[in-house]
Amino acid sequence: MRPTPHKTLAAGASALAALAVAALCVTPAAATPPRAPVATACTPTQVVANGGLESGTSPWNQSSTSVITNRAGQSAHGGSYFAWLNGVGTTHTDTLSQSVSIPSGCSTATLTFWLHVDTAETTSSITYDKLTAKIGTTTLATYSNLDKNTGYAQKSFDVSAFAGQTVTVGFTGTEDSSLQTSFVVDDVALATSGGTVPPTDSTRTPAAPSYTVSLSSNTSGTGWTGHESASFTNASATALSEVYLRLWDNYHGTCSAMPIAVSNVTGGTAGALSVGCTALKIDLPTPLDQGQTATIGFDLGITVPSGADRFGYDGAFSFIGNALPVLAVRDAAGWHLDPYTNNGESFYSLAADFKVTLDHPSTLLVPATGASVDTPGSNGRTVTTATASKVRDFAWAAGPFNKISGTSTAGTPVNVYSVSGISSADSQSMLTTAKTAVDAHSARFGSYPYGELDAVIDNNFWFGGMEYPGFVLDLVSTTALTHEIGHQWWYGIVGDDEYTSPWLDEAFTDYATDLALNKTGTNCWNNVAWATSAEKITNSMAYWDAHSSRYSTVIYGYGKCALHDLRRVLGDSTMAKLLKDYAAAHWYGISTTAEFKAAAQAATVTDLTSFWTQHRIEG
Repeated sequence: MRPTPHKTLAAGASALAALAVAALCVTPAAATPPRAPVATACTPTQVVANGGLESGTSPWNQSSTSVITNRAGQSAHGGSYFAWLNGVGTTHTDTLSQSVSIPSGCSTATLTFWLHVDTAETTSSITYDKLTAKIGTTTLATYSNLDKNTGYAQKSFDVSAFAGQTVTVGFTGTEDSSLQTSFVVDDVALATSGGTVPPTDSTRTPAAPSYTVSLSSNTSGTGWTGHESASFTNASATALSEVYLRLWDNYHGTCSAMPIAVSNVTGGTAGALSVGCTALKIDLPTPLDQGQTATIGFDLGITVPSGADRFGYDGAFSFIGNALPVLAVRDAAGWHLDPYTNNGESFYSLAADFKVTLDHPSTLLVPATGASVDTPGSNGRTVTTATASKVRDFAWAAGPFNKISGTSTAGTPVNVYSVSGISSADSQSMLTTAKTAVDAHSARFGSYPYGELDAVIDNNFWFGGMEYPGFVLDLVSTTALTHEIGHQWWYGIVGDDEYTSPWLDEAFTDYATDLALNKTGTNCWNNVAWATSAEKITNSMAYWDAHSSRYSTVIYGYGKCALHDLRRVLGDSTMAKLLKDYAAAHWYGISTTAEFKAAAQAATVTDLTSFWTQHRIEG
């Protein structure tokens, strides 16, 4: 993804239906090894009560009965109620607080809230009115009239240091004697995840996922209903007693009106939603030993919200990324249940097989991940069946696109789907770019394995571009499209934990983009200026969500500059061989910073210790 400033998007959604329970069919392996003891692990939870402010005022403490409100003049981020601090226009203080207990068994705790600021102050340089966000006695951030915005923006803070404590999460707003500033807070959450006591081994599980999906759309392609099943194997010596489904696109709605609705679960017992309703726990009826397989199933409803987003619709065109629930990953750190980030990506998933059947009106073209076959449906409808092997996610679009096709010199079929308003010249240019890019990346990192490649073009995308296996969303931009196609290798083929280590896909992809466009990054490291001592190329999205203005500069800019510098240290041919061999060694697997550093060191007799320190690459 090539990030640009966040734009708030409206989100319509369908309600979550009741979750049912049925039996799980467990198939034992031919020889089942003894079950390893189950280590004590963190139970991910969301500890803020009534964070959406929809259930009265309890357990919030407010300075006056008008702080939590639904009165006219401001609006909620989700639901009907919100906290409106200040906005009086005279000397005034408002407070809102809640005492929370953060479990001690979890290694990660993230506080998030949505903030809208509007003001009658006209200055662009003087702070008159302030909102302070605190946990315990620690000030997390201070906002002011200078932070005015047209909609809500999400704020995120790592509060893991408070694990095992009962502390107060609080907001204090102060105004001076004239000209109002309103600080409007909504959807406060404090999510915990990650066990400090890891499983007995670091194997990533559930492994070898296989998803079978059958969905039918409404006439516009903005609503889809049907069924999904997921089969998987426990590869770990530690028994698997539960799995988690990531319902990522519930970020685009609210917990009371979710765009992704899961119901009638079979194969396990559905538990509570957590992490902003993007994680659904499913308890298995019997712990799954190493080598055993299981299948869960559920009915699925998808409501696409308005907006030219990676999940949203722009007029007659729907873009449906991250909408299919996928299995979360458990490894030595425990379950990875990170929050959704709109600055970049949170996604961490293992290579999987998908067979997705999409029944839709014949007036809509439906580009999708994988190889697609269209067959006639009933009553003017078409059934698109998309099959994809060893992919980490599945995405599709629907609309009356203009489609052009071609084949790259190396033989990859490429399709460009353009929304109305994109000229035929621009579509042809993007087709040429896509064919050139897929061949350039294939030559450097290994042959493109996904069959066809679909590029969906819309100049209204606020985010620039977004990658999915075999499927990208993009603007009319040679650089951006070359970048998104580079992600087919750096995230798609060579996977990573995009929340914990965003540089492993974004920096590597931007470096690959430079090479494909014959840019060498000469002297780019000379322009590096770190904002603080805590700023590092290897920081996680929890850090970048709290320092969003620096994310693109460091992860994309400094990250690719570091790789250019490494190429100069190793030499062009050695660096080229390193990356091609590294991709082959991690084909359909997961890359980590430690593994890449080890591979780089093995490629040279030069001690790289000082290189990693200088470039702030840790891990």
